[in-house]
Amino acid sequence: MELKYTRKNVYKEVDGKELEAIYNYAEGYKSFLNNSKTERDAARAAEKLALEKGYAPFSFGEKLKPGDKRYFINRHKNVFLIKVGTESVEENGIRIMVAHVDSPRLDLKPNPIYEDSGLCYFKTHYYGGIKKYQWTTIPLALHGVVMLPGGKSVEVCVGEDESDPVFCITDILPHLGAEQASKTLASAISGESLNAVIGGLPSVGDEEDKEAVKSAILKLLNKKYGLTEVDFQCSELCLVPAGRARDVGFDASLIASYGHDDKVCAYPEMTALFESESSPHTLVAVFADKEEVGSDGTTGAQSKIICDVIDTIACSLGANPIITRYNSKCISADVTAGYDPEYASAYEKRNSTYIHCGAAVTKYTGSRGKSGTNDAHAEFMGWLRDIFEENGVIWQIGELGAIDVGGGGTVAKFFSNLGIDTVDVGVPVLSMHAPYELISKADVYSLYKACLAFCK
Repeated sequence: MELKYTRKNVYKEVDGKELEAIYNYAEGYKSFLNNSKTERDAARAAEKLALEKGYAPFSFGEKLKPGDKRYFINRHKNVFLIKVGTESVEENGIRIMVAHVDSPRLDLKPNPIYEDSGLCYFKTHYYGGIKKYQWTTIPLALHGVVMLPGGKSVEVCVGEDESDPVFCITDILPHLGAEQASKTLASAISGESLNAVIGGLPSVGDEEDKEAVKSAILKLLNKKYGLTEVDFQCSELCLVPAGRARDVGFDASLIASYGHDDKVCAYPEMTALFESESSPHTLVAVFADKEEVGSDGTTGAQSKIICDVIDTIACSLGANPIITRYNSKCISADVTAGYDPEYASAYEKRNSTYIHCGAAVTKYTGSRGKSGTNDAHAEFMGWLRDIFEENGVIWQIGELGAIDVGGGGTVAKFFSNLGIDTVDVGVPVLSMHAPYELISKADVYSLYKACLAFCK
């Protein structure tokens, strides 16, 4: 028996065979990540994988039975994956795993296009918590959907293919940037200045047109997508960092990408569920939207649809939904702040999570005096520790930074508010909410093993 707690580095604990498994698993994750820049993208990618695994669409009116595999996509953004087990959900509850698939980004305003000084721009409104200066002078891609009159939808994705153009937000040159440099990081770039250059070639034939570049852009968009300027008012379009996930370091032990928060948790949940067909438990994976802005709306974790799906499953199996929720268990898989030695003052080293040290358990989140937290109780923590230890899961525990430095929350509290035992288990991230975040391949694989243990 070890009397002292020692955090383990996954790479020091595994043999060559498991190291190969870690790197192979990372390739599947990168592929999912590259195809899941937005919550709509992630829902499509999850649906495609679910269909390949034999899942069928879920119907609120159907009678479920053991062995059934279902998926439900709520409004193109919120995903439910359901595997019905053989044991009683009333007596044993449902094993629920939840993550979110939205990430900080730049949404287009309802009237986004304007021209100034020979250049055409998109006006944006940032979504989620960002450092605004990080979004200038990087290549951006346009993702989303536009609704045309009559209910026709047009999918838009520009900037991801090597042959595509990209978009860019300018910054002032240092030679003229003395005034900007005197400001704080938070105020040097304003939200209203995050406007992306989208063109500069004027239309020809109308010398009186004072917005000839804008006119030319609208003609291009009309020709390719059939849209007019007013159609932007019925759209969901956003700018995200262009490009693919990339390995980091000479040893390729880490991955840099946009959107690790929180696809790095959604993918392990999904793959663990797919690989747990023999589990006696009824399993549900939920990918929620709107976490970055408070989890509100019809596709967020505060939507009643979450409870409706859980209760529908219980009732379909002849169980009392209230008792089912009371006996259910939930992993809220969200990222946490990995200890960064370059910014050590923001952390408390003994109670931080570290890159390469496995799945990160966060007993409580919140800010200041644990405000706005789900604080998992000791009995549930003990149960979770036992199944992790029994299944060889390398894990660690920590807080989100030092007390009173800041703080944050996850969707865990919304599931615990339903009477479901819930705890956060995720992956440590460096540069969280930046256009390119950094995670360890060892940690995403450890979370996959943690989810697999939870399912089986």
